[in-house]
Amino acid sequence: MRYCPQCKADMVDRELDGVSRLACQSSNCDYVYWQNPTPVVAGIVEYKGKIVMAHNVAWPKAFFSVITGFLEQGEDPAVAMVRETKEELNLTVTAQRLIGAYGFEQMNQVIIAYHLEAEGSIVLNEELDDYKLVEKKDIVPWDMGTGLALKDYLASLNQSLQH
Repeated sequence: MRYCPQCKADMVDRELDGVSRLACQSSNCDYVYWQNPTPVVAGIVEYKGKIVMAHNVAWPKAFFSVITGFLEQGEDPAVAMVRETKEELNLTVTAQRLIGAYGFEQMNQVIIAYHLEAEGSIVLNEELDDYKLVEKKDIVPWDMGTGLALKDYLASLNQSLQH
C-alpha cells in the first residue's frame, strides 16, 4: 500500500507497539494498515466413512486438501462451513464439531477448522476439479495451515479409541 486510503498521503513505516507497520505520514490522519489476518473456515468432511480430499483448480496437480472458504460479512464460522460444504461438494452436513483455530502466517489467515459428517451425492463446483475419498488411517497431515487441523483431528480419533 503506497497511499493512505483515507487522505491519499504517502504511507510510511512507523514503529507502533513494537512492530513496524504501514501508517499514514500525514499528521492530520491516524490511519494504520494493521494487516489483520483473514478468517477462513476449513472442513474435514467425512462422507461414507472416509475423508473428502479435494483439488482446487488453481493448485499444483498432486495437491489435495480439505474443504475451505472465506466467511461472509456477519456469518458465523459454523454456518460458513456448512455453506461451503454445500457449495463446493453439494453435500448436506448432518453433524459438525469444532476442531480448533490455527494461525496460517504464510497466507495471513486464521483457520477455524471443523469435522463434519455429510450425506448426498458429491457434485464439485467450479472451484474444484477433482476429489478423492481417503481412509482416515491413510491421511498424512502437513506441518502448516489445514494440515495442523488434520493432525489434531486424527489425534482426537486415537484418543477416543484409547478410552
